[in-house]
Amino acid sequence: MSPVRRCSRTACGRPAVATLTYVYADSTAVLGPLATYAEPHCYDLCAEHSERLTAPRGWEVVRLANASGPSRPTGDDLEALANAVREAARPPQARPGDDGPGKGIRTADPVEVARRGHLRVLRSPEP
Repeated sequence: MSPVRRCSRTACGRPAVATLTYVYADSTAVLGPLATYAEPHCYDLCAEHSERLTAPRGWEVVRLANASGPSRPTGDDLEALANAVREAARPPQARPGDDGPGKGIRTADPVEVARRGHLRVLRSPEP
């Protein structure tokens, strides 16, 4: 068995770069980056087939990211990672009136930006 996943289209042997999932309840085809693991109800597609993807009439195609190639981390990504590590290393701060350690730690809830059926797009709140 080859460690490289191949395109799910018949007679196509190119390496897969995107994963296609159908949300039948919402009549939506979701095309995103290649999934970490091969799932039984998802289809892996090569760059050519992911670009030419069309959905049946009445269906919507949601393209989550540029699935034609791997993305490189940017300076913002590295800075966000460094900030997350610093935040995790900080001892938890308790609010006045809390009974013990670890209580009163406030976590920021993600902000819902968009919604389609049961799918949600979330954005983390600004610190």
